[in-house]
Amino acid sequence: MKFLDRFLRDYRINVASRYVRVNDKILDIGCFDGCLFEKLAKKNIQASVGLDPLLKNDSKKGIHTLLSGKFPEAIPDNETFDCIVMLAVLEHIPREEQKQFNSQFDKFLKPKGRVIITVPSPLVDHILVVLSKLRLIDGMSLDEHYGFEIKEVFDLLDKQSFKLVKHKKFQLGLNNLFVFEKLN
Repeated sequence: MKFLDRFLRDYRINVASRYVRVNDKILDIGCFDGCLFEKLAKKNIQASVGLDPLLKNDSKKGIHTLLSGKFPEAIPDNETFDCIVMLAVLEHIPREEQKQFNSQFDKFLKPKGRVIITVPSPLVDHILVVLSKLRLIDGMSLDEHYGFEIKEVFDLLDKQSFKLVKHKKFQLGLNNLFVFEKLN
């Protein structure tokens, strides 16, 4: 991973981590190497789970478990979490698969649990292609981007089950943070 990739990842983590509560148990969808858990060490998070289909093997990172696989299939049915995090992941997941998120998030989240999502604006796809050609970034999974629109996030979760508690733009408006909270 190149310096610029790490910088952008760490920036997203810093923005999102403000909405993770102390002692949360987290499901990090698209965890890559589990860096989020290291960055949240000061919040004393519980043993959590990272999930990424690009992982070659399941592994442990301290008290945290990193699983190779896709959401929700790779998550044991009896697991529940205080927080589900998806940083720069949603734009890689086909719309058809996203339709199950409301029921799956509801299933795996504890009452008052949070869903924290970051999504780049569509303009970022063009910027990433240029940065990748200049070899300034590795440009992980750019081929999976399919033109995801920011407005789609507002309808991702049912308003009967989840409320939007925060939406803000960051990184010069090129990235978006969404924080939803489960109502019951």
